[in-house]
Amino acid sequence: MTETYRTVAGPGQVRFEVRGSEFLGYVSPADSVEAAEAFVERVRAEHDDATHNVPAYRVPAGDPSGRTPNSEMLLREYQSDDGEPTGSSGKPALNVLVQRDLRNVAAVVTRYYGGTNLGVGGLARSYSRAVKEAVDDAGVVEERPHERFVATCEYDDSGSVRGILESSGVEFDADYDAEVRFEVRVPVDDAEDLRDRLRSATSGRVAIS
Repeated sequence: MTETYRTVAGPGQVRFEVRGSEFLGYVSPADSVEAAEAFVERVRAEHDDATHNVPAYRVPAGDPSGRTPNSEMLLREYQSDDGEPTGSSGKPALNVLVQRDLRNVAAVVTRYYGGTNLGVGGLARSYSRAVKEAVDDAGVVEERPHERFVATCEYDDSGSVRGILESSGVEFDADYDAEVRFEVRVPVDDAEDLRDRLRSATSGRVAIS
């Protein structure tokens, strides 16, 4: 069986004040660099009036198709101080994810400056606290590595394909257009068997990519 990994169970957030500055910590699951960057941009857009929006994430690098198991990928670790003193914010935020052995997760800490300088030590404690407490709010789970594929079929076969996906309990999105397109997220250990079942049920008519 493919090795599991630790990640957050879902979105989490926290808010607190330190000497007049307001800190808001956010974390979210993210399966790719693109997903992590999208989460960071959403928080930045929500708090575009903030003094700083400090990002940090640990996600699989490469293979945008998602076909390579997460456990076999190199991790992309990223952080930025976003205008805070060097090493005072982004690195402490990322260190929380590293120390807790979390991956496939993105974090953003938003700060509204309150008029009192906190110093590098005070900032580091505040940014790391924001990520720690947001992770605690989200909860931590053991996750199985997943991969993604797309199954495309004619309408006549769509009921069979959808029924198999639903009975398998996997995550999927369906797009009904000229053809029916199912975007599937499935545990790596179950993926090949699921693809075989879809092909068998449609006598090979389903296209899988």
